[in-house]
Amino acid sequence: MTTLEDADMHTFGTELPAMFDGVKLAAVATVLYIIVRCLNLKSPTSPPEITCQDTPLSRYLLKSCPMLTKEYIPPLLWGKSGHLQTALYCKMGRVNTPTPCGVRKFLPMHDGATASFDIFEARGEHSTGDDITMVICPGIGNHSEKNYIRTFVDYSQRQGYRCAVLNHLGALPNVELTSPRMFTYGCTWEYAAMVGYIKRAFPQTSLVVVGFSLGGNIVCKFLGENRSNQDRVLCCVSVCQGYSALRAQETFLQWDQCRRLYNFVLADNMRKLILSHRNTLLRLNFSNIGDADLGRLYAATSLMQIDDSIMRKFHGYSSLKEYYENESCVRHIHKVTVPLLLVNSSDDPLVHQSLLAIPRTLAEKMPNTVFALTQHGGHLGFFEGAVLFPEPLTWIDKVIIEYTDAICHWEKKRPACQRSSHPGIDSCLQSTGATPSG
Repeated sequence: MTTLEDADMHTFGTELPAMFDGVKLAAVATVLYIIVRCLNLKSPTSPPEITCQDTPLSRYLLKSCPMLTKEYIPPLLWGKSGHLQTALYCKMGRVNTPTPCGVRKFLPMHDGATASFDIFEARGEHSTGDDITMVICPGIGNHSEKNYIRTFVDYSQRQGYRCAVLNHLGALPNVELTSPRMFTYGCTWEYAAMVGYIKRAFPQTSLVVVGFSLGGNIVCKFLGENRSNQDRVLCCVSVCQGYSALRAQETFLQWDQCRRLYNFVLADNMRKLILSHRNTLLRLNFSNIGDADLGRLYAATSLMQIDDSIMRKFHGYSSLKEYYENESCVRHIHKVTVPLLLVNSSDDPLVHQSLLAIPRTLAEKMPNTVFALTQHGGHLGFFEGAVLFPEPLTWIDKVIIEYTDAICHWEKKRPACQRSSHPGIDSCLQSTGATPSG
């Protein structure tokens, strides 16, 4: 009996190393599978999905903008993960960021607030020979000193564009508020003040409107609010916006794509920004913000709770629904008639896929609109690079300049009466020798 037991133990002992090897192999395989899934390594690269009507302008743009028809290739090891693209943007903005030199301007607003923006002069002549100014609206709580803005401004300057960058009200560090109001999701007052200043200071300049994330909502709403806002505007580019805050609020409470976690992080950053102006918001007369509102702010774990307790009260909205409806560009964007490029990423963890039906439908109906949807890029990431390290200049930086250059040349070739900056038809009639009938 002892002999049989010894034999069995010997057999089992010889099998143990093989069992451990199998467990190790299974563990390695599991880790590799998780890495491949999390980094989305099996996802193929592809050109952006383009939605637009078949018009002379769209055909010209797709021919003149090869980056819209060629593959966007992110860094091999991590670039196909929308989370890592977004995380790198949030943490670093960009790599090897330049430091463009500009002049800061301050403008008093009608309610006592003080708008601020930075002007960066072009560092060369534009390829058309014209005076063109980029009027840029950054993302939530951002300003001209953010790395992704500085990178884009520097690149634009080198391509012959003057740049004006809005500093969202209350976003600049160590700059006090002068009224009981901060920037909100769709308030266009400060942006309108900046655009008006640029038009007065540079009467010969044409404008290119650019908005990133929340800034994309603001610029599209601004253009659509009043037809005169589109005067002297050549085109508009919106990157990674969500189009409708009312539709987005439900998706921000969902856990898919870790959206609820992003919501918490954004809310925490927004809370810190508001609390940095706590004394000003409470001290000034006619403030709608009280101690009870600040108490709810401390307990808030989502942007919606902050919007309800603080942000909507800056403009006197009676409910969160009213605030989101009135501050979203979805009610105005169909009134934009200048060439419009809307860019989003399929793996953007902040913008739910259901929201992308808005720009897609708009591009199908409006001859001036092109909607470009990339497979990868995350939220304002769009990094490029070979394997591991990203390049300083991103895909979206290049696309914006390529698109705006194409529009500038398109406008240059058109008769003066048909250009975006032209106020009427009189010169058209004069140039063609025609006279008004009737």
